Amino acid sequence: MSRPQPRPAPPMKGSDTPLSYEIRYLWQDRKRICGLPLTFTRYRLSDDRLFIETGILRFQEEEIMLYKVQDLHLTITLGQRLCGVGTVSVISGDQTSPRADLVNIKNPKAVKELIHQCMENSKRQRRVSVLESMGGHFDMGEINALDDGFL
Repeated sequence: MSRPQPRPAPPMKGSDTPLSYEIRYLWQDRKRICGLPLTFTRYRLSDDRLFIETGILRFQEEEIMLYKVQDLHLTITLGQRLCGVGTVSVISGDQTSPRADLVNIKNPKAVKELIHQCMENSKRQRRVSVLESMGGHFDMGEINALDDGFL
């Protein structure tokens, strides 16, 4: 006597494969005015990407792969200090958005450190070298010629 085989889940309407991928966010915040989240700009960080969502009538989402991030800057003006917020600037090798500013976010120092840790983990997982992340292209012949000159 054979066992009944389990049936696969039916595909979604109009699709051959189900699209059920949930992104786990490590951090999220909104752009703030006087420390209050009154704007329609939302920032989210996953383990490998940074998302910036803007707009209400014209929604736009920007995505930055963390392995492409080259530098982080922290700016806290006097007005921001009074409101308990700051700005973290993300400099990346991304063609569409080489610079992204996370403006007026709470705990900017902790957020900058979290982005840095996620960036390093992402680069390590993808085995990205320093030269590649800086946008450098190299030829193995050139590297061998440099090695020959130093030996």
